Amino acid sequence: MTGATIAIVDYGMGNRRSVEKALEHVGARALISREPGDLRAADGLLLPGVGAFPAAMRTLRELDLEDVLLDCARGGMPFFGSCMGMQLLFESSEEHGGATGLGLLRGSVRRLDSQGRKLPHIGWNEVRWVRESPLLDGLPDPSTFYHVHTYVPHPSDQADVLGISDYGSEFASVVARDNVFGAQFHPEKSSTHGLALLRNFARLCDRVAA
Repeated sequence: MTGATIAIVDYGMGNRRSVEKALEHVGARALISREPGDLRAADGLLLPGVGAFPAAMRTLRELDLEDVLLDCARGGMPFFGSCMGMQLLFESSEEHGGATGLGLLRGSVRRLDSQGRKLPHIGWNEVRWVRESPLLDGLPDPSTFYHVHTYVPHPSDQADVLGISDYGSEFASVVARDNVFGAQFHPEKSSTHGLALLRNFARLCDRVAA
């Protein structure tokens, strides 16, 4: 059980209830909100995402949430982006003609080079760890997670990569820099390993709350 409150960013483009239930299952207090005051008062933020990158960024801006998220992340609050939410952490995406992202991590998002394998990439896939992080405590190497995506991030700095997966070609599936974390898969749909990852994130938030 953690004492942390994790705010799930409610911008209409993620399976918020599933994420909420998963966080509660690992002992965190989860709050679904788009109110700036709620987001700023939380001990951690989780940005889910399902859909297209340009539409997601447009919605965040229309809701006046972009600056709130940037302020929280730059202020040191633990920040986790999952699936398309991970992609939004980067500077830009080529999806649907291109769009700029939050820019918390350097790099761009591009279509997965699947070498002829069916896209979107849907299903269970292994993640191999390339460096240590508190986010990965207790997770076996490799671990298995549930993926649904066509695009993947290309970090400019390989030091930001925690985990790598392969679907026709290798891609960064878990990233981290300081207090900012991202996973290309859906941890809330990834059974034991996904819950372990969320538990570790909640513990990071708990340290901030203490």
